[in-house]
Amino acid sequence: MEKKLKISFNAPITLSLVTLCFIATLIGVITGGAGTRLLFMTYHSSLLNPLTYIRFITHIFGHSGWSHFIGNASYLLLLGPLLEEKHGSKEMLEVIGATALVVGIGNYIFFSKYALCGASGVVFAFILLASFTSFTEGEIPLTFILVTIIYIGQQVYEGIAFQDNISHMAHIAGGFVGAGTGYMLNKKSSF
Repeated sequence: MEKKLKISFNAPITLSLVTLCFIATLIGVITGGAGTRLLFMTYHSSLLNPLTYIRFITHIFGHSGWSHFIGNASYLLLLGPLLEEKHGSKEMLEVIGATALVVGIGNYIFFSKYALCGASGVVFAFILLASFTSFTEGEIPLTFILVTIIYIGQQVYEGIAFQDNISHMAHIAGGFVGAGTGYMLNKKSSF
C-alpha cells in the first residue's frame, strides 16, 4: 500500500516570516515604495511618531524589490527550518525579534542619514547561529570561527571599501545576535 505524500507546515516561524516578507514586498512594489517607507523601513524619524517604534521591528519584512526578497528568502528557507527544529519556534521568534530590534535601533542611532529595510540581519543571525550546531561545553567549533571570519570579515571589508546600498552594519549586528544566541542556546541545551 502506497503512502500519499502530503505537504507539512514544518517550520511555522520561518514560513510566517517569509510570507510576511513576501506580502510587505508586494505592498512596496504595488505602492511604488510608499508602503515600504511608511511601514517596512526604519529611518531617523520623530520619536513622537508611534510608527518609529513599530518600524524598529517591521523593517525586516520590507525589501527594496524582488531580487532583494528572493536573496533573503532563499537563505531563510534554507537555514530557518533546521534551526527551528533544533532550537524550537519560540527561540527562533526571539532571535528574529532581537535581531530586528538591535538592527533597527542601531541604524536609528548610528546611521541616522540612512533608511534600512530587509531581513539581511536575520539571515546573518541564522548563518552564525547555524555554525553553532555542533557546540559542546568548553569548545568553540572551527566552523563557527571560519564562518565568522568569512561572513563578518567580508562585511567589515565591504563596509569600509565600498559605497553601496547595503547595510553592512545590519549584517554584522545580525551576526553578533546569531553568535550570542547560538552560544546561549547551545550552552543551555548542553546541561
